[in-house]
Amino acid sequence: MELTELIVKSAVILVVFGLTLLIAMYSTWAERKVAAFIQDRSGPNRAGWGGMFQPLADAGKMFFKEDFIPAKANKWLFIIGPGIAMITALMTSAVIPFGNTFIWDGKAIPMLGVETNIGVLYVFGIVALGVYGIMIGGWASNNKFSLLGAIRAASQNISYEVAMGLSIIAILMMSGTLSLPEIVKQQHGGNWNIFYQPLGFIIFLVCAFAETNRTPFDLPECETELVGGYHTEYGSMKLGFYLFAEYINIFVSSAFMATLYFGGYNYPGMDWVYTQLTTALGPTAGHNIASLIGTAVLFIKALMFIFFFMWVRWTLPRFRYDQLMDLGWTKLIPLALFNILITGAGILLLKPWLTALLD
Repeated sequence: MELTELIVKSAVILVVFGLTLLIAMYSTWAERKVAAFIQDRSGPNRAGWGGMFQPLADAGKMFFKEDFIPAKANKWLFIIGPGIAMITALMTSAVIPFGNTFIWDGKAIPMLGVETNIGVLYVFGIVALGVYGIMIGGWASNNKFSLLGAIRAASQNISYEVAMGLSIIAILMMSGTLSLPEIVKQQHGGNWNIFYQPLGFIIFLVCAFAETNRTPFDLPECETELVGGYHTEYGSMKLGFYLFAEYINIFVSSAFMATLYFGGYNYPGMDWVYTQLTTALGPTAGHNIASLIGTAVLFIKALMFIFFFMWVRWTLPRFRYDQLMDLGWTKLIPLALFNILITGAGILLLKPWLTALLD
């Protein structure tokens, strides 16, 4: 890799990393504003205009709060737990294509952190590791409520990861690749996967709520039963890491769903916009601006999903734990298997007909 390409690649990684942190930080502000709107109140309105500096105030408060470790906790595991949750949350966005390509010095550089042809597998691998941060933190706290929350998180993640993985298999059958950039390219021209996999999308969306521990699937930190769940004994920035990791996971899940089902950075009229820009500004500048517009479109799709996460939280009540597990094992997994069967039958029956029609 040449020096200029390395510099641009590093800049892309830093920008993605910074935007992920910024969106996660202001998701805490948006959460309160959405809740206030639904409950007919004003929400944060003291720190800055409309409470815009509230996330900074919260960060300062957590940073300067007393950092304590329970006397009988496992000290090193107690410290490592929040770090694992934060690191795995940040690593997941590395393979998501946030745009087409950026031309620099005559070379087209993909707008994603890590180029790999197994992006889907990478995301699932990192997501599976995320539960270790919760498990380690809950066990190391030496608190029965924390341990129960950690056990709930592990069983919940296992059950819903199975259904989530099965829902993705249908898309992989259609696209024939594990590469996220390739899956996005195949959805160009309004050929979005949501039109072919509506059931798979609904299953994935429900599982995303469970994977991010969001209401109505927030049983690992159910305050009415477990005080604070797996992070009961945490305070200061260790607690902040756990809470911040949740919002990062929400953003990554939203971007991942937009990539898989809603065309990623593709949007209606994309080819016309590209032609107009390249004609007016030249092939390089026009291409780069068109790529940035596609990036903005992807972020808008992701923000719409984030709003939906918040809307559901302040609308639906929490499930009971037995209802949660019953939904995962006896409803979503059979539906995901049925979706795979229907997809396979559609590919076998319709593909020869479409091939003959095109020929």
